[in-house]
Amino acid sequence: MGKYKYILLFDQIGIDAIGKVGGKNASLGEMYNQLNPIGISIPNGFAVTAEGYRLFRKMNNLEKPLKDLLFSLDTEHYSNLSSIGEKARNLILSAAIPDEIRDEIYAAYQSLSEQCNSNNLDVAVRSSATSEDLPTASFAGQMQSFLNINGAVQLLDAVHRCFVSLFTDRAIKYRHDMDFAALDIAISVGVQQMVRSDKASSGVAFTIDPDSGFENTIIINGCWGLGENIVQGTVTPDEWMVFKPTLENPDFNPILKRQCGRKEFTMIYAEKSESSSAENTIINTNTSLEKQNQFSLTNKEVIQLSQWCSKIEKHYKKPMDIEWAKDGLNNQLYIVQARPETVHGKANKQVREIYKLKEKSALLTQGIALGDKIASGKARILNSPEEGDLLQKGEIIVTDLTNPDWDPIMKRASAIITNKGGRTSHAAIVARELGTVAVVGCGNATSAIKNGQEITVSCAEGTTGNIYDGKLKWEVSEQDFSKLEMPKTAPMLILADPERAFELSHYPNQGVGLMRMEFAISNTIKIHPLALCEPEKITDEKIVAEIATLTKGYEDPKNYFIDKLAEAVAIVAAAFYPKDVIARMSDFKSNEYANLIGGKYYEPDEENPMIGFRGASRYYSDFYRKGFALECEAMKKVRNEMGLQNVKLMIPFCRTIDEGENVLTEMSKNGLVQGINGLQVYVMIEIPSNVLMADEFAKLFDGFSIGSNDLTQLTLGLDRDSALVSYLFSEENPAVKSLIKETIRVAKRFEIKVGLCGQAPSDLPQFAQFLVNEGIDSISFNPDALIKGIENILEAEKKTKRKILM
Repeated sequence: MGKYKYILLFDQIGIDAIGKVGGKNASLGEMYNQLNPIGISIPNGFAVTAEGYRLFRKMNNLEKPLKDLLFSLDTEHYSNLSSIGEKARNLILSAAIPDEIRDEIYAAYQSLSEQCNSNNLDVAVRSSATSEDLPTASFAGQMQSFLNINGAVQLLDAVHRCFVSLFTDRAIKYRHDMDFAALDIAISVGVQQMVRSDKASSGVAFTIDPDSGFENTIIINGCWGLGENIVQGTVTPDEWMVFKPTLENPDFNPILKRQCGRKEFTMIYAEKSESSSAENTIINTNTSLEKQNQFSLTNKEVIQLSQWCSKIEKHYKKPMDIEWAKDGLNNQLYIVQARPETVHGKANKQVREIYKLKEKSALLTQGIALGDKIASGKARILNSPEEGDLLQKGEIIVTDLTNPDWDPIMKRASAIITNKGGRTSHAAIVARELGTVAVVGCGNATSAIKNGQEITVSCAEGTTGNIYDGKLKWEVSEQDFSKLEMPKTAPMLILADPERAFELSHYPNQGVGLMRMEFAISNTIKIHPLALCEPEKITDEKIVAEIATLTKGYEDPKNYFIDKLAEAVAIVAAAFYPKDVIARMSDFKSNEYANLIGGKYYEPDEENPMIGFRGASRYYSDFYRKGFALECEAMKKVRNEMGLQNVKLMIPFCRTIDEGENVLTEMSKNGLVQGINGLQVYVMIEIPSNVLMADEFAKLFDGFSIGSNDLTQLTLGLDRDSALVSYLFSEENPAVKSLIKETIRVAKRFEIKVGLCGQAPSDLPQFAQFLVNEGIDSISFNPDALIKGIENILEAEKKTKRKILM
């Protein structure tokens, strides 16, 4: 162990040293020794061991008074928590650090300073409880850290204050909640070379999606200055989503999505002081507008950081929660902490509770949804944890942001709503651990919601959390996938909202049979593509301003459309990779296109848009050609730049063979050529002419997808939205079934894939039986109908098998 009795240097520490130096320091030592040699930068340091803390406690005769104090804690209502906490802290603060520990700290600090070519090295001093960061409990933010500590005197004070932080009110209560006996936990203190992220940026990274548990992505959050702002939730950070399977391939860009956060504040170090105190060494400043609109890392740095995170995860063989920092003096990235991700280690992904709102009301505000549940209750606006006693059990906390002082209060809330913070803020981490419904980063929650107002908080509608006025009705259903076998006929998903892709990837499936692009265009992009290609046609200044706001940061606004559409499709493709994802090119009707921002300046006014200017006829027309080119650019980016070649493309509402040829020619002009990089193009079978000319369509396209809704209404010549004739609408009609049967027969003859998208196979077991009997390759279902659909297919396959055996 060298010359020290109560100190271990990082190069002497491995992951098996948790009992001696706590989880945080054991992990730092492990990474310093194992990962530094393979190119991951970990700042050097040392740890004051738990043995040193125990000696401090023993030499100052603190055991009995501390034990007596903790024994007198009211563990039911915690009515005396603050007075007991204060007495415990005063006991420790008034005690002296033994000479032998002090001398060793001074010697180790001097040695570390010399190694880093400094007289008095700036260091970070972090508490590391000996039970901290165990796989079953996250002590996130429970213990104290001191940054920018300089000189031996300040360092000793910081170590002393770390000892004190073992007895903050929240740490005492947390240990009781997690069932750790009061004095079983000792504390180690890590002293680490300071990374000057105050002059650059820092943040956190998860090697698993923290909300859905999807394992193929790395989520990185970043802000300017110190990362405390992210952990505390004081800023809305930048966010990157990176795809692990293409991370090591230099030919592909693995960044699936980038989101520029507001990064409202920048935490920096205060001017150096000669004070012996470790406190007040950092200050929070307002971020300039220019820096708010700038990403805190370059794409190259995001990829480097992701590769490091992936290596750290492989080393520990489990999903990790990692802190990173960029030094503004040498422009280098560093990993400053890593711990196991604790929430999804416990989740059973085979049994899911599905929450669904049964009604809607006025939308009060929106933010980032945590989890996928719903809660309702009275809103309680709280300005600080000191007001916590105002919160009645089951009420909903509405506040600016939270920190660890809020933990005891958050346990009593049915939901948590904050103005600030991202997916890795304190409120988000605690909400996940507690399983509490939470929406963070709303911006205006404390002004949009009134104190005492009845509200409903819904996280069941994707990654955007919605807060509605009043108590709304919802339903909860449980789905158990564990015993469900997969049928031979491939069950696939119909998917519109990319935000649900990671969650839905855990469902039993063989990929996505229909991804509707329209949802991404109307919900994320919002602008009519031609408004970006021919902006001169728009005369309304208000609309011009709205487009300018949405496309902020883009020199060419067309790239906004391309990037956002590519991100939406890439997230779905990544979620189900390497399974097929069949993305249908846009299939708005002209009246739906007109509803997009600027749309009224371009779209015709049609009597019957359902059978008007839609699908294939738009793509090669002089009218929409430029818009279709943007869609093609986005798909080229997904397949060729991001490497997501599991994406197949599909053409909707293609009335004639000529039209099919024109569309394929138009795609080729835009760089999407059938067969190149394995590109397959399917066609929707939804018009009787598609079936009558199926042989010719089969020569042109790589697969068929039967759209049973359109095919039914166009075969029977009825408007399915008309209540007067809706009783006639049925996929079971012999004429419709005859066309479906013929489509499958032609596909089999030409050896191309054929699937069906629609509600009928889940609603009608006999219709599923018909499709299975005919030998269809796949059936695609909406997520809420998938399990029932699979059950129907399995039953149909059993019956078919029995018939063959007979």
